[in-house]
Amino acid sequence: MKKEGEAVLLRIFIGESAKYQGKHLYKYLVEFFKEEGLAGATVLRGIDGFGKTSHVHTTSILRLSTDLPIVVEVADTQAKIDAIKPRLDEIVTEGLITEEKVKIILYKGNDKKFS
Repeated sequence: MKKEGEAVLLRIFIGESAKYQGKHLYKYLVEFFKEEGLAGATVLRGIDGFGKTSHVHTTSILRLSTDLPIVVEVADTQAKIDAIKPRLDEIVTEGLITEEKVKIILYKGNDKKFS
Protein backbone atom coordinates (compact mmCIF):
# COMPACT_ATOMS: atom_id res chain seq x y z
CA MET A 1 0.00 0.00 0.00
CA LYS A 2 1.21 3.51 -0.77
CA LYS A 3 2.37 5.82 2.00
CA GLU A 4 -0.48 8.24 1.38
CA GLY A 5 -3.76 7.62 -0.34
CA GLU A 6 -7.29 6.28 -0.09
CA ALA A 7 -8.02 3.01 1.68
CA VAL A 8 -10.86 1.11 3.32
CA LEU A 9 -11.11 0.37 7.04
CA LEU A 10 -13.09 -2.63 8.25
CA ARG A 11 -14.11 -2.86 11.89
CA ILE A 12 -15.32 -6.21 13.13
CA PHE A 13 -17.15 -6.16 16.48
CA ILE A 14 -17.26 -9.56 18.20
CA GLY A 15 -17.21 -11.10 21.66
CA GLU A 16 -13.95 -12.20 23.24
CA SER A 17 -15.18 -15.78 23.64
CA ALA A 18 -16.23 -16.16 19.96
CA LYS A 19 -14.41 -19.01 18.23
CA TYR A 20 -13.89 -20.30 14.70
CA GLN A 21 -12.38 -23.69 13.92
CA GLY A 22 -11.32 -24.11 17.55
CA LYS A 23 -9.45 -20.77 17.77
CA HIS A 24 -10.45 -17.47 19.27
CA LEU A 25 -12.12 -15.64 16.40
CA TYR A 26 -9.99 -12.52 16.78
CA LYS A 27 -6.79 -14.60 16.50
CA TYR A 28 -8.16 -16.49 13.51
CA LEU A 29 -9.02 -13.20 11.79
CA VAL A 30 -5.56 -11.71 12.32
CA GLU A 31 -3.94 -14.87 10.90
CA PHE A 32 -6.38 -14.88 7.98
CA PHE A 33 -5.65 -11.23 7.16
CA LYS A 34 -1.91 -11.89 7.29
CA GLU A 35 -2.24 -14.92 4.98
CA GLU A 36 -4.28 -12.80 2.55
CA GLY A 37 -1.50 -10.21 2.43
CA LEU A 38 -3.44 -7.33 3.95
CA ALA A 39 -1.50 -4.29 5.16
CA GLY A 40 -2.09 -4.96 8.87
CA ALA A 41 -4.65 -5.64 11.57
CA THR A 42 -5.17 -4.57 15.16
CA VAL A 43 -7.27 -6.15 17.91
CA LEU A 44 -8.79 -3.84 20.53
CA ARG A 45 -10.31 -5.14 23.76
CA GLY A 46 -13.20 -3.13 25.13
CA ILE A 47 -13.89 -2.48 28.78
CA ASP A 48 -17.64 -2.10 28.40
CA GLY A 49 -20.26 -2.55 25.71
CA PHE A 50 -23.35 -4.33 24.43
CA GLY A 51 -24.55 -5.68 21.13
CA LYS A 52 -27.73 -6.77 19.41
CA THR A 53 -28.97 -8.75 22.43
CA SER A 54 -28.44 -5.73 24.74
CA HIS A 55 -26.49 -7.91 27.17
CA VAL A 56 -23.85 -5.69 28.82
CA HIS A 57 -20.27 -6.99 28.84
CA THR A 58 -18.08 -5.12 31.30
CA THR A 59 -14.92 -5.22 33.39
CA SER A 60 -16.84 -3.74 36.34
CA ILE A 61 -16.02 -5.64 39.53
CA LEU A 62 -19.74 -5.90 40.31
CA ARG A 63 -20.54 -7.50 36.94
CA LEU A 64 -17.32 -9.04 35.68
CA SER A 65 -17.77 -10.44 32.19
CA THR A 66 -15.83 -13.29 30.67
CA ASP A 67 -16.88 -12.16 27.20
CA LEU A 68 -15.58 -8.62 26.74
CA PRO A 69 -16.13 -6.69 23.51
CA ILE A 70 -13.42 -7.09 20.85
CA VAL A 71 -12.89 -4.90 17.78
CA VAL A 72 -10.65 -6.14 14.97
CA GLU A 73 -9.57 -3.39 12.60
CA VAL A 74 -8.00 -3.95 9.20
CA ALA A 75 -7.22 -1.35 6.53
CA ASP A 76 -6.14 -1.84 2.93
CA THR A 77 -7.14 -1.02 -0.63
CA GLN A 78 -10.77 -1.40 -1.73
CA ALA A 79 -9.81 -4.34 -3.97
CA LYS A 80 -8.12 -6.28 -1.17
CA ILE A 81 -10.96 -5.61 1.29
CA ASP A 82 -13.56 -6.65 -1.32
CA ALA A 83 -11.64 -9.88 -1.93
CA ILE A 84 -11.93 -11.00 1.73
CA LYS A 85 -15.58 -10.02 2.34
CA PRO A 86 -17.11 -13.28 1.05
CA ARG A 87 -14.97 -15.29 3.50
CA LEU A 88 -15.87 -12.95 6.37
CA ASP A 89 -19.54 -13.78 5.83
CA GLU A 90 -18.68 -17.42 6.55
CA ILE A 91 -16.20 -16.79 9.40
CA VAL A 92 -18.08 -14.14 11.41
CA THR A 93 -21.42 -15.71 12.33
CA GLU A 94 -22.30 -13.28 15.12
CA GLY A 95 -21.23 -9.65 15.42
CA LEU A 96 -21.11 -6.45 13.41
CA ILE A 97 -18.87 -5.44 10.52
CA THR A 98 -18.56 -1.83 9.40
CA GLU A 99 -16.67 -0.35 6.47
CA GLU A 100 -15.53 3.19 5.83
CA LYS A 101 -13.24 5.01 3.47
CA VAL A 102 -10.13 6.41 5.13
CA LYS A 103 -7.17 8.48 4.04
CA ILE A 104 -3.80 6.92 4.82
CA ILE A 105 -1.42 9.63 5.99
CA LEU A 106 1.57 7.45 6.83
CA TYR A 107 2.30 3.76 6.43
CA LYS A 108 5.84 2.66 7.07
CA GLY A 109 7.64 0.20 9.26
CA ASN A 110 10.95 -1.29 10.11
CA ASP A 111 11.66 -4.04 7.59
CA LYS A 112 14.35 -5.63 9.77
CA LYS A 113 13.61 -9.12 11.03
CA PHE A 114 13.73 -9.58 14.79
CA SER A 115 15.10 -12.79 16.26
